[in-house]
Amino acid sequence: MNTLSALIADDERLMREQLRMALGRVWPELDIVAEAQDGKQAEELARQHQPDLIFLDITMPAQSGIEAAIALNGQYPIVFVTAYDQYAVQAFEEGAIDYLLKPVEDARLLRTRQRWEQKQPPLPQDWQSTLLKLSRQLDKPEYLRWIRASVGNSLRLISIDEVLLFQSDEKYTLVQTANCEALIRTPLKELLPQLDPEQFWQVHRATLVRVAAIEEVRRGERGLLLKLRAYGPLVEVSRSYAHLFQRM
Repeated sequence: MNTLSALIADDERLMREQLRMALGRVWPELDIVAEAQDGKQAEELARQHQPDLIFLDITMPAQSGIEAAIALNGQYPIVFVTAYDQYAVQAFEEGAIDYLLKPVEDARLLRTRQRWEQKQPPLPQDWQSTLLKLSRQLDKPEYLRWIRASVGNSLRLISIDEVLLFQSDEKYTLVQTANCEALIRTPLKELLPQLDPEQFWQVHRATLVRVAAIEEVRRGERGLLLKLRAYGPLVEVSRSYAHLFQRM
């Protein structure tokens, strides 16, 4: 089988490495000729290396993947990679361009390879207008779907749906799941705007909890306490946030 060339574009180094490793397992004939950290660099490297395929993250600084795709004007087949399925599923499910959700899974990547090997479909006629519509959607607030956190001496990608609570101290924020404790350096004040307010509530100056994980609200001597599913310790609710539970 002839060797194919590919470009990977993602502003997260860990995501580029994860995708490169997955491609090595699923598509070893694919030669990664370059990696880009933003849309502008992706555009420049694509023109320089002329890859057969581009794996392009949608949300990147300086220039988004959508803007890069518009600039490249259909010259290269593109597989979009995104943490937000609303960007990809509706727009590309019936089109020529495939998409992958982060973190990329081998089984899904294999489908991309099989689709490529079967036949490369032509670009739809409304390709540019679809990209422009998607570009406007980037201005809407989007929320985290996964957390990159330290577990011991290794890094792990944790789905936001696994998180029971976030709890901060002076240097780190604890990410608590049913199966492990992990650490991130992002303080709560920076983390909170990135989380869906319908899924996560701040219940204390140093604590955020996932609403769906709350099993029981108890009254203690000093105020309300929360019992979370699959988590032993009770979580204290400060008086400033007690109003959140008036209807529970």
